[in-house]
Amino acid sequence: MAKNKIDQSTLNKMKKKGEPITMVTAYDYPTARIAEQAGVDTVLVGDSAGNVVLGYPDTLAVTMDELLHHTKAVHRGVSKAMLIGDMPFMSYNVSIQQAIGNGGRFIKEAGADAVKIEGGDWVVDTARAMVKAGIPVVGHLGLTPQTASSLGGYKVQGRTAESARRILRDALALQDAGVIMLVLELVPDRLGELLSKRLEIPVIGIGAGNKTDGQVLVFHDLVGIAAGFQPKFVKQYAQVGKIMNEALSQYCSDVKSREFPAPEHCFSIPDEEFELLEKALD
Repeated sequence: MAKNKIDQSTLNKMKKKGEPITMVTAYDYPTARIAEQAGVDTVLVGDSAGNVVLGYPDTLAVTMDELLHHTKAVHRGVSKAMLIGDMPFMSYNVSIQQAIGNGGRFIKEAGADAVKIEGGDWVVDTARAMVKAGIPVVGHLGLTPQTASSLGGYKVQGRTAESARRILRDALALQDAGVIMLVLELVPDRLGELLSKRLEIPVIGIGAGNKTDGQVLVFHDLVGIAAGFQPKFVKQYAQVGKIMNEALSQYCSDVKSREFPAPEHCFSIPDEEFELLEKALD
């Protein structure tokens, strides 16, 4: 284990001190290295890999094998940050035995420090059993993309007293089941603050206001690589996609005009050797 490796106790201490926790999703070795070097506390290999880097229309199509592949790559890029593998749709929904088996693969095969599962009361028993089996579990409430259709689509959750109470009740039940952390997505900021105060475990917000115990964003969103719709909660800290596009456009132009490769990019052969070659061909 790396020196000063961030673990559950580290994050609990940060929460108690009021020090916000940073989390970024990453899907490969290069982005993981960048996140690690930037000082990110936790790296999540999200099932958002499905639509962000694999081209699927949503997160539902991504498979266990695909996420294990990405988690292994990210594991090779981080040494200090806590690494969390996101369990994809239908990898923990069928049975507790299935959940333990697949969760164990993330820990044993891919090197994850914990796994994340979505859902409220219906996953509490599963989470408890996984924890008892030695698998650290992170919960996910609010908007849960894997079951967004049953929530009325990609909409803010917890806007009524009843739905907010349900989220709080589910959060407390997950905490009681032993989850080490909670991701809280797309809820009113005051509800995010309330849950962070009520829970002993860290609450990581995404579209949940700035009073949660930490924040998570998708790497590609925050650096400006992702294409298409950008949620309101995303802040782009750079326009890397624009820079990449300009670089590739210039490359295409240089190749077409034969300006690349230039002499400094080429390798030489002594004149006498090339003359011998020509004579041999004659």
